[in-house]
Amino acid sequence: MVLEFPLIGANYSLNSGFRRDRLGPVLFDAAVFILSSDTDGIFIGLGMALWKGMKMAWKLLFLAGIFEVVWAIGLKYTDGFSRLWPSVGTIAAMGISFFFLSVSLKTLPIGTAYAIWTGIGAVGTAILGIFLFQELVSFPRLFCIGLIVAGIAGLKLTSS
Repeated sequence: MVLEFPLIGANYSLNSGFRRDRLGPVLFDAAVFILSSDTDGIFIGLGMALWKGMKMAWKLLFLAGIFEVVWAIGLKYTDGFSRLWPSVGTIAAMGISFFFLSVSLKTLPIGTAYAIWTGIGAVGTAILGIFLFQELVSFPRLFCIGLIVAGIAGLKLTSS
């Protein structure tokens, strides 16, 4: 299977999700995330392209935020860390999230990076809570989630 991205001039051949000549797949909870350094972009899953010229620190911060969502949702499945495999997956996601965050902090300001990291985690967890656990969907709740997204965007746009 070949994924084509004509807007950025990139093609990716997927052989069961594995690329030997790239950074390679990171497997977590039956999801394959394909990380690639081609055209200075990262492609996740089935090819969602992130910003082509985005600096690596921001890419790592985004991944840290995604793994924060994974471990936050994972906490629900651990049943107080009494279930082995959900607990192992949750702890692994915590470690990956903290690792990506710490590497991104080599170049990003701590206040901005931490706020964006927690914002991605809060928004992602709230949205998945709605879909996975039938949590309340109301205008005030969605409005507040929107405010967090606006704050994340504002911090990214105003940072150097």
